[in-house]
Amino acid sequence: MELIWFYVAIVLAISDILHTTLMWKIFNNFYIVLGGLIYKSVENSPWKTWVVHELMEAAFHFVVLSLVFLSPTIGILAATIHFIIDVSHTVLIGHMSEIEHRALHFVIESLFFMMIYGF
Repeated sequence: MELIWFYVAIVLAISDILHTTLMWKIFNNFYIVLGGLIYKSVENSPWKTWVVHELMEAAFHFVVLSLVFLSPTIGILAATIHFIIDVSHTVLIGHMSEIEHRALHFVIESLFFMMIYGF
């Protein structure tokens, strides 16, 4: 079994931490203004704003993983599974601590990429 599944899951976890750091610590003011602009452009709908945010985060992960692995296929798979997990756990589970959130992502993303690249 090749370890590409593991490398993709690790890079996706790093990409998620990078996204959080960039958006909430470095570009915080810009991110808040962007959120307000999105909110106004989606007819003042909080859930539409949240979905747009998750789609933009998925696009970030697509770019990062596509560049790291030089594979748009890996980028789209990673962005898609990350988006599905984010939406699912927010709708079905609700609030999670950061460590629970990261662990949930890593386990499911690892299993997903194991199914694709491990067998």
